[in-house]
Order: sequence, then C-alpha cells, then structure tokens
Amino acid sequence: MNRLLILSTLFLFTLGLVACNHDSNEAVLQELKTINAKLDKMKAPRRGQRPPMKKPVPKTVYSVGVDGSPSHGSSNAKVTIVEAYEFACPFCYRVNDTISKLLKQYGKDLRVVYRNYVVHPSSATIPAMAACAAQRQGKFLPMDKLIWEKGYKKGRDLSEKNMIKLAGELKLNMKQFNKDLKGDSCKKQLEKDQKELSAVGVRGTPAFFINGRFLSGAQPIDRFKALIDEELKKANAAIAKGMSASNYYRDMVIKKGKKTL
Repeated sequence: MNRLLILSTLFLFTLGLVACNHDSNEAVLQELKTINAKLDKMKAPRRGQRPPMKKPVPKTVYSVGVDGSPSHGSSNAKVTIVEAYEFACPFCYRVNDTISKLLKQYGKDLRVVYRNYVVHPSSATIPAMAACAAQRQGKFLPMDKLIWEKGYKKGRDLSEKNMIKLAGELKLNMKQFNKDLKGDSCKKQLEKDQKELSAVGVRGTPAFFINGRFLSGAQPIDRFKALIDEELKKANAAIAKGMSASNYYRDMVIKKGKKTL
C-alpha cells in the first residue's frame, strides 16, 4: 500500500472519530490539518521533477519569425502559416495534402513558411540539411517534394546517399550541395529554428502558427480553415483602414505577438 493510500485511509478514519467523539474535536481537527498538509506535500512536484510544460494558448498571437525560411505563396499574403515539421514525422507527411489544398483554395491570400523542428535527430537531420542545401540554390520546394515522395514514402530512405541522388535529379550544383549538406550554415539554421520554435511552445510535429495562432497536429482541413478565415477577416479590416498587406504579418504578428510562452 503506497503512502498516499495510507494517509487517505487515516484521513477517513479521523473523520469517523470526529463524528463519534465530540469531546476530542479540537485535537482531531488539528490532526486532520496535519494529514491534509502531508497529502498536499505529496501532490507537489518532487525535487528534480520537471514541472508540467507550458503550452501555447490558441487565441494568443505568438511572434514567429519567417525571415530566411523557405516558403510557398505570396510574400504579400494576408495570412501566413508557419509549419514546424520534420521529414521523419508520419503526421507531417499526412498533413501535406491538407496544406496543398489550402494553398489552392486561398490563393494569393495564403503563404506557408517551413521551419525545422527535429524530433528524431538520427533520421530527420540529414534530410533537413539536404532541404536547406537545396534552398541555398533556390530549390527548396522541389527538393521538399522529392524527399517526401522518393525518400519518406519509398521505404523511409532518408539517408545521405539518397539525398545526394535526389539533388542530382534536380541538377543542383553538387559541389555546393555537398558542402552545404555538411556545413555550418545549414546546421545553424536548424539550430535557430529549433530554439525559436521551442520558445513559443513547440514540443512536437507538425505544429502550426496561423498568423501567430497555434494549431497542433495533422488536424482536419476545417480546423485550419476556421482559423484562416478568422485571421483573414482581421487582416482585411486592418488593410481597409490603410495598413499594407505586405506589412501586415510584420506589424501585427512579429511586432505585437508574444516572443515566448
């Protein structure tokens, strides 16, 4: 029998004494306070035990940077989705189709920015570096597509050998690609993404910030659309009052959003 159960039993037993022995009420009540204090102490986190992790609040706008990150869609888009992802994540693969549908449906009003959040470093680091290396040559989107279709989907082959093969299919400058694949520049980009996304509460993938508002996981498309429509309405109202669409994300999300949890 664990200590919590023992104390709980004593607590109930003492309650019985209160009911049966009116002459000792004061002493019994004092004992109840002592037992209560012990129960509360046992519920508190133990030394060395991590407190519960804070989570992003869906209605809060978080300042999630986009500069230097690859994107799909117009830089003047009224709504920006920042996706935290990794190539070893099955739910990231699953949500790709949803993102493609959203980009088609909202057209120039929607932009998707891709940022790395590596959860499985042994398998996801190499393809992330490969995508970064392709980005250095302006080929992030086609490389991203190949990694998912001919890497992840084909037997989860995210090896360096396969990444080099895919880069060859895109006719990249292979000398430069190989240099960036193992270079400090892309490594620092991954580290920057990881640090900044962690600061606003990302703990797994996929995670999304829709004009700074958090949405976790491979959600149904209607969950995305509900947030996008809310943010589009807000953006249209601000633009009607004179704000430039090209400055909306910078002024309303980056500048006014929360930098950390």
